[in-house]
Amino acid sequence: MSNQGFAADVAPPCCIPLTDEPLGQGEAVDLARMFKALGDPARLRLLSLIASHLGGEACVCEISGAFDLSQPTISHHLKVLREVGLLDSERRGTWVYYRVVPAALAKLSQLLGGVDLAGARA
Repeated sequence: MSNQGFAADVAPPCCIPLTDEPLGQGEAVDLARMFKALGDPARLRLLSLIASHLGGEACVCEISGAFDLSQPTISHHLKVLREVGLLDSERRGTWVYYRVVPAALAKLSQLLGGVDLAGARA
């Protein structure tokens, strides 16, 4: 069985891995904001809880109990994740439902996907 044509079936990457060519200034600024937002353990956990929640979205009322934080603090962390483009939200009645923006995660993943730490220069 041949693998010919397989590469044509794969979608092109959304951004260039670090090892292929340097980032432009604008892209570096956007990505740095995302990574900075994820540098907080509470935000990283929030993103993980929402991404792994049944259906890929969660109501703030469903995730608040997992933290020993006040509701305003959780809302602040969710706002930061929304502002950098990692989360999207939708109000339904009195509750707000959050979902991960797949393209944003793909962008971060693609960027780091080409990094070979074993072969990195010292």
